Amino acid sequence: MNLKEKLMSGEKLYGTMLRVVRNPAICVMARDAGLDFVMFDCEYSNYSIETLHDMSLMCGALGLGAFFRASMLSKDCISRSLDAGTTGVMVPMTETEDMAREIVHWSKYPPLGERGFAAGGAPTGYAGGVKHAQAMAAGNDSVISIAQIETKRAVENAQAIAAVDGIDVLLIGPNDLSISLGVPGDTMNPVMLDAIIRVSDACRANKKKFGIHGGAKMLERFADRLDVVMMQNDIDILRAGFKNISETVHKF
Repeated sequence: MNLKEKLMSGEKLYGTMLRVVRNPAICVMARDAGLDFVMFDCEYSNYSIETLHDMSLMCGALGLGAFFRASMLSKDCISRSLDAGTTGVMVPMTETEDMAREIVHWSKYPPLGERGFAAGGAPTGYAGGVKHAQAMAAGNDSVISIAQIETKRAVENAQAIAAVDGIDVLLIGPNDLSISLGVPGDTMNPVMLDAIIRVSDACRANKKKFGIHGGAKMLERFADRLDVVMMQNDIDILRAGFKNISETVHKF
């Protein structure tokens, strides 16, 4: 069972975001810790396509999901990164039905989208003799397409975004959403909570999955609604580890 099948069967997916670590060993550590996926933050980091490819191959060998947050809504970013071997794409600041349709256009093969097909590459494990129709169907059945909801306009259009065939998940980005809603940084503000519930309800109404990349308090608040659970990033993890060392050794 691949991760998309696991998600669609009703199981939750758990992961974190990577921004600075480039060593594939981090994928082994994430898998051993019990995570289902890592998400490479190509919006705010400087991951190259080569790094994305090498890290994704390691994830694939481990059975760990290799997702990425796109830097922009384009073929060059989305299709190329999926062709490097990633298995999920999240597009930030998705605000409209048309944007959601474009995500599908570049992330899914026909008949759902218009992603180009290259045989014998990373998406098919460098296998030879691949049958095109079979491989494209398998790709659509494994790639997870995520619309990241981060603005007031996106919340207002949540029903239309969730209704787009080929969009699998709507995922809340609390920080930018709080700014857009006029309560910057106050992610547990009632205005925020109401907006998040509205997006979650849109997912339920359209049989789509719902996710949040947030802190423990927010994740606990919406635990009964969540399908994709994402917390922290490698910067947070490293900072907490260094702080623990510093606080410990300064006692001696």
